[in-house]
Order: sequence, then C-alpha cells, then structure tokens
Amino acid sequence: MTSSPSASEPQSAPFSPGYRRYLLFALLLVMILNVLDRQVINVLAEPIKQELGLTDTQLGLLTGLAFALFYNVVGIPLGRLADNARTNRVTLISASLAVWSGMTALCGAAQSFGHILLARIGVAAGEAGCVPPAHSLIADTVPLAKRARALAIFGLGVPIGALLGKAMGGVLADAFGWRSAFFIVGIPGILLAAVLLLTVREPRRMRVASAAAPAARIPLREVVREIRRSPVLVNLTLAVSTASLLVTGGSVWGMVHFIRNHHLTPGTAGVWIGLSGGIAGIIGTWLGGVVADRYGVRDPRHYMTAPILGMIFTVPLLLLAWHTNNWMLAIALLFLPDMFDNLYYGGVFAAVQSLVSDRTRATATATMLFVMTLVGTGFGALSFGMVSDLLKPFAGEGESVRWVLMGAAVLYLVPAYFYWRASRHIRREFASLRAADAPLAVS
Repeated sequence: MTSSPSASEPQSAPFSPGYRRYLLFALLLVMILNVLDRQVINVLAEPIKQELGLTDTQLGLLTGLAFALFYNVVGIPLGRLADNARTNRVTLISASLAVWSGMTALCGAAQSFGHILLARIGVAAGEAGCVPPAHSLIADTVPLAKRARALAIFGLGVPIGALLGKAMGGVLADAFGWRSAFFIVGIPGILLAAVLLLTVREPRRMRVASAAAPAARIPLREVVREIRRSPVLVNLTLAVSTASLLVTGGSVWGMVHFIRNHHLTPGTAGVWIGLSGGIAGIIGTWLGGVVADRYGVRDPRHYMTAPILGMIFTVPLLLLAWHTNNWMLAIALLFLPDMFDNLYYGGVFAAVQSLVSDRTRATATATMLFVMTLVGTGFGALSFGMVSDLLKPFAGEGESVRWVLMGAAVLYLVPAYFYWRASRHIRREFASLRAADAPLAVS
C-alpha cells in the first residue's frame, strides 16, 4: 500500500540550514557534470561523424539507444542498492561520478565506432548511479514543505549542464578538436568525487534508532505494483518519457540542423544554443519548483498546470523556429520552448517522492528514469536520425533534418495529454494519503 508523505518521513538526525544548502550545492555540481558529460557529444556529433565516417543512424545510437540500454541495465539495480538501509548513498554517488567522468575522457581516445560506443556504454553505466540516490538523499535531508524547491535546485543541473556541454564542447572543439574536448570535460568529475566523499554525510548513519534492525527490503515486484496502482505515477511516467523523446531528439538534431542548414561552426552553434537553452532551462526549472511548492499545497493539480500549458505553447514556437532561415531568430524562438521543457522537474519528482514509501524512493525514481531513458534518450536521437536517413533521397542532407524537427514539434501535444491525465487523479490520491494518515494523527 502506498505510504503517505508524513508517514514516510525518515527519522534522521537534524541538519542545519547551512549544511542543507551545501548538500544541494554539492549535488547540483554532480548533476551538472552528469548532464554535461552526457550532452557534450551532441555538439561534437558532426566532427565525430566526419572523422570516424559514421552514418546518422550510428550517431543516433551513440547519443541515444546504446546509452539508454546500458543506463537502464544498471539503473534499477543501483536504485535498489540505494534503497538498502545499509548502503551509503554518498559513496555510491561518488563512485558513479568517478566512473562516468573517466569514461567520458576515454571517448577522446576512440579510433572507431566500436571504441567510442564502448566508452559511451561506460558513461551510461556510471551515470545511472546519480539521480535515484541523490533524490533519496535529498528527501531524507530536506523537510517535505521545501522538497519540490530542493529537487528543482538539484534539477537546475540539467539546463546548466546542457548549457556547459554545448558551449564548452563547441568552443573546445573549435580550439583543440573534439578529442581534447572529451578529456577536458571528463577530468573535473574525478576530483569532485573525492570532495563529495569527504564532505557529505549519509543521514542513515546518523539516525537515533541505530540499534534497531533495518526494515525488510521490499521486493522489486512490490515497488512496480505500488507504481502501477497509482494513475498519477503511471501518467507522469508516460508524460516525462514522451517529452524526453522529443527534447532529446530535438537537442541532438537541432544542433545538427544549425550546422547543416545555417552553416554555423560547432563552436558558434554550441555557444548560442547552449546559452539560450541553458538560461531558459534554469528559469523554467526554478519557476516550476516554486510554483509546485506554492500552489501545489493548495491544490495538487497545480503540480501539472505549468507542464501542461508549457507543452501546448511549445508547438507553434518550435514550428516557427525550425522553419525560419534566420538562425538568430530561430535561437530566439527556441528560448520559451526550452523554458517550458523544464517546468516539470520540481513538481513531478516531488510528487514521486511523496506518493511512495521512503524505502522505495530511489527505486521509484529509477523505475521512472528507466522508462524515461529508454523511450527518450534511447529512441529520441535514434528515431530522428533514422527518419532523417529515410527522408534524404527526397529532401536532401539538410532539409531532411528540418522536416523531422518540424514533424516532432506537433507531437508535444502527447506529453501535454498525459500530464492532464495525471492532474485528473492527483487530488484524489493526495486526499487518500491524508485520510490514511488520520488514524496516525489521532493516536
């Protein structure tokens, strides 16, 4: 049975506001590197293709399906490990950070498609150990009333990492070549892993009832059943997964579009798109968390209001951005869609952390990321690349990418529909949780 938010709050040692801020800052840096190391290949895709002689489909595999498959192979087991009461989540995150950072650097030594594919698999395996334990760690450290905003701060790493990945990757590629770019962005993560291990505490080691035996581990099938019984969680998973497919495909092939059709260098495209998308994403992620904490308390349906409207308004703006032949106008038109794409983070993951028990938080996040990564990261870039290859005989090398991007813009109505479906059930589920808590409050 689903546990209520209040019932599932852990009995952890108190943390000062200063330490909570430091924890969020440290985890934000980890998340920035998580996204930076994952996304930097997007801006380097075209020079990698030219030097290694790859097809668009192979580029899609490198940036999408191959990464997603191995991310998911280890993602849920690592989420299960993070939920184990004996696991030190700080150690898990630090080790994962060191692995994916080292494998990112190794991408720069690739001499063939097979070499860079293996390195990307290593990046995926390491990055799978970041978000689920980090969400669980935040939920055990930050009070419930501030959780959506805290998760949104952590989520700021997504747009900041994407900004740095595109901007730094492009500048470094222009100045030193794509191989050096991988080396330079990979090394800082190894240093941060050591700092994290030395300065961040595991709340489980500080609990008062240390003599009590750890609670029995919940079987994975029970966790999946807990999620499937919740229409909110099911629809949220479908919403973020379909949105991820469109965002990931648009990120990879949007960059290619600016290089092929607007004739920008990777450095120019990376700086402009990275700055615009990064700033927009930061605003959207922060705004979404603030709205979720402020209005979601009054009516849980407002957790979904911003993502619904954002997905709907994204459609016409993307159609105009991909259609225009003025690259500066196109980047300006992409600003609001990039902001709308990030409104979901705080509200969605706060709902996830509140609608499941504390012993299944990391696994629930990992399960949602499993679907999100498989559908989004796995098939986003790959499907865009495959359709582009199919359209080339009719549209040409550059226009085939434009056609794919414009067709995908209309599909943003699909995640809007699933967010709306989640909003129809969320008030009932939260009311059910409060009713389940009532006997506890009386006793």
